[in-house]
Amino acid sequence: MGQRKVRNAGLSARDHALAVLRVRNSALALALLPAAVAVVLFASGAPGATGTLRAPVSVLAAVVALLAVGAGLMICRARPAVTPTVPLPEPAAPALHGLIRDLADQLDVPAPSGIALTPDCDSWLEEPAGRPEGAAPVLVIGSPFLWWMRVAELRALLAPVVAGTGPSAHPDIAAARRCVRAWDAAAGRAAGARALRRPLVVAAGRLARLLMGLAAAHSAEMERGVAAAAAARAQGVDHGLRAAAQEQVGLAYAGWDRLLTRVALPAWRVGRWPRRLDAGVAAALTELSRRDRLAEGFAARLGQRPACDLLEEPGLVDEQVSLLAARLFHGVPNGGDADWAPVDWTAYPDEVVDRIWRDRAARLFAVLDAAETPTLSRVLTRLADTAGSDATEALAARLGAHAARGDAARAAVAAGHAPGAAVPLPLPLQPPRTGRDLLVEHISAAVCCAAADTAGAAPGLDWLDGPVLLAGGHRRRDDLSAPVHSLVDDGDPAPLRAWLAGAGVRADKPVRLV
Repeated sequence: MGQRKVRNAGLSARDHALAVLRVRNSALALALLPAAVAVVLFASGAPGATGTLRAPVSVLAAVVALLAVGAGLMICRARPAVTPTVPLPEPAAPALHGLIRDLADQLDVPAPSGIALTPDCDSWLEEPAGRPEGAAPVLVIGSPFLWWMRVAELRALLAPVVAGTGPSAHPDIAAARRCVRAWDAAAGRAAGARALRRPLVVAAGRLARLLMGLAAAHSAEMERGVAAAAAARAQGVDHGLRAAAQEQVGLAYAGWDRLLTRVALPAWRVGRWPRRLDAGVAAALTELSRRDRLAEGFAARLGQRPACDLLEEPGLVDEQVSLLAARLFHGVPNGGDADWAPVDWTAYPDEVVDRIWRDRAARLFAVLDAAETPTLSRVLTRLADTAGSDATEALAARLGAHAARGDAARAAVAAGHAPGAAVPLPLPLQPPRTGRDLLVEHISAAVCCAAADTAGAAPGLDWLDGPVLLAGGHRRRDDLSAPVHSLVDDGDPAPLRAWLAGAGVRADKPVRLV
């Protein structure tokens, strides 16, 4: 029954692939139609009115043929966009390559021609640009999976993906995919071209978009058929582990998004890139699972072999993927910027958290016109006096404008130097920050600086929440938000003064801003 499902799904995918190819062949036939009419007219030798059509039809045929050849060459030469990845050659991961080959043998499909890693929670097969026809695609694996999943879980997760090399090797499906990729690349290339300067490129792009529209439904059904065939073929492989692996995928998504937005993004904004993001997501997910008791037998699962053990040098690979993540999601300056450097997790509190606090505190005192005597006492007095008036809102607006100018300047520099892309990929959606949110953020940073300068507190890193304040070097202080909100929202400095007194913070001492 399983083999019948595979054959039926593959047949459906092939039928739709042939439909895509018919769209291509129909366009070619239309381009040749004027030439065929001209040949018929010349071959008939008919005099009179029919004979007078020979010259104009011949000219039309020549023009259409030239345009068709030009557009066809433009489409054929267009290179589809290739997802930036970190290649993983066999010497760097012989055990992983061996696992994938064994899996392909069990599935009775061609083994992928290579393996690459992507800094995302996804896995797929990709045909790199310029690869000879008939070669198997490259298997792209989400790097967080390698560090979080166990070897058996990763094998179960990748079985349906590797099974997709079977349909991919079918000549009709491969040809249809090449057509769709070429059309898409030509349309994308024409999107930035101007009709007056590059008319042939624009014309080729419009033709490609037309062909894509005509073949869109069949292309989508072809891919659904390929996926169905791959899933059906992989049904019997590690079936018992499939559900457990999918649970870990959801957990990896949550942990990866949280690590990027709360830990990596603050570092990127101050010119540092964490060099062990995948190890960080494993630590974050371990902490999340322990806090929330997400699964029974958690300790036993962690005792199994992690999939990153299949790499020869997991630390080096993690560093390469982490730098690619910074370039993709933030836009790393690539011109030897002295302010941009990797940071280890042990140095993250001092090099990232402390710098964030000092930068925000400096911005706060700058907009308060108190940079010469930056004390918390002045902040408390100023906000207590302006609570509920145009002054607090104006202060929040000035902070927002100041922060926005800094973000825009960094984004412009990063976009100008990002390799292969002008705009970084979007991070997971984050709630928009209001002016008051920024005010709370900056006052909290100034308090943290003062606590570090006068009360022996220290910056710290929480795997799930990012920068935190540690009292006595170990105990996390989570009680700062409420008194700061009382100051900002109600103009009541008493709760914050009580907090400062309890923590031993001197509000009259200047805050170090550098």
